[in-house]
This record gives sequence, C-alpha cells and structure tokens, in this order.
Amino acid sequence: MDNPSRALSDRLQTDRPHSARVWNYLLGGKDNYPVDAESGDMILQAFPDFAQIARLQRAFLARAVHHLTAEAGIRQFLDIGTGLPTADNTHEVAQRLAPESRVVYVDNDPLVLTHARALLAGTPEGECAYIDADVRDVDTILEQAAKTLDFSRPIGLTMLGIMGQLPDEDGPQAIVERLVAALPSGSYLALSDGTDTSETLNEAIRTYNAHSASSYHLRSPERIAAYFHGLELLDPGVVRTAAWRPEPGQALDDASLGHAASGVGRKP
Repeated sequence: MDNPSRALSDRLQTDRPHSARVWNYLLGGKDNYPVDAESGDMILQAFPDFAQIARLQRAFLARAVHHLTAEAGIRQFLDIGTGLPTADNTHEVAQRLAPESRVVYVDNDPLVLTHARALLAGTPEGECAYIDADVRDVDTILEQAAKTLDFSRPIGLTMLGIMGQLPDEDGPQAIVERLVAALPSGSYLALSDGTDTSETLNEAIRTYNAHSASSYHLRSPERIAAYFHGLELLDPGVVRTAAWRPEPGQALDDASLGHAASGVGRKP
C-alpha cells in the first residue's frame, strides 16, 4: 500500500524555493526552509514593502469572507491557492459566524497539504476538506469539491494571489471563467493579485523568478478587473487591496494600499 506521507515527502523540494513557503516567510511564519528565506530576502532587498502585500491580501481574505458569510448568507467556500495555514483562514472566519459553513481548500504544495491535514479542522456542525490539485486542473477541482459542496446552492470562490502564479500561455482568464461558470447563480468570486504598477516591484519579481522553482506574473489592474467579467461587482469595485471595505478607522496611504488589486463579484 502506498504511504501518503512518504509520497508527500518525496515531492518536497527543500533545495529550491516554493511560493507558498516564501509567502509564509514574508508573513513571518516558521514553515519554510533556508532557501525560501533567501529568496524572500532577495525580494525584500529589492522591494521592502513586499511583505506588506502579503499581509494586505490575508486581511482582504478575512474581510471578504466575513462579508460573504455575515451579509450575503454564503455557507460554502471553495478556496483555491490556500497557502500555508495562518491566522484567520477561510473556515475560521466563516465558521465563527456560521458554524455550519463548509470549506474546501485547494493547493498543490506538499508542505501545504501536510499542514492542512493537521490544522485545517472545522467545527462539528460544518466541514473542511482539502484537494491536492493544480489550479489548471479545473475538472478535478470541481469533481472533488462536489463531494463536500452542494453546487446547487451559492458558493464563495476565493482566489488570492493564485492567478499570478500562471503565465499568460496557461490562460488564467479562461480558468477563472470555467470555475465561475460551474457555480450557481448567487455565488461570489473574491480575487486578489499583484499589479505591475511599480517598476521597482517588477524588478523584484524578475529577481524572484530567476531564482525560484516557480514564477509570479504581475498584471495590470485592468487585467485583474477582467477576471470579474459578467459578474456584479460589489462596491467599491476592483481597487487596491486595503481600499476594499477597510475596517472603520483604518488609515489608508500609498504604503498601506500596496501594489495589489482586489475585488468581490456576484454571479447573477
């Protein structure tokens, strides 16, 4: 019989940086290796505010899931590009408000899978599941997610920082459209990704791509807004991440807004 733990360990590449582990390092986590820290430090040397982008995206996730659960009545979430577990994961935010919420996480990093199995446990009333799949494998994601989620009822699809992992030749726009097409009316897409509006950041990402096992692709705010084609955008639309429904009293300036765009849209 195959040993799942051994299969996962065989996929761990500790001699090359991986995006989930580098992101974890930038967020101040401990689930990374020296090679990931080295890559993260390279980015920070070229663009010191990059760690802020990571923090802003996590904060946006919490605000978006809170709104979808508390205001829109969503009780099912499909979180693609999970990353390593931190505070305020999707199921934690949703199930604090509605314990019966169901959440399916999707990622293909073996270290993420190991941690997800151990840490991403839901409430007794709700459910958490994890799919080991690449975002490009839409059919597998939808087939496996249907074992936990009811696709006849609205679903909140969250995709933070994941489409930037794909080059244009992989058709990121078409992937989002296929996923949204599978969702019923009344579902939502919450998406955030880095923008190409800073040449300093562009250069930092070029440095990262040259030394990483994976690559990241910054895109224009207009390209990110296009992911919401056909959806009804919630106010304030697709905006810089910290500007999407900030917490009361939260001060916004150029540094806090960061170089990423975020939005939430409803499927009619």
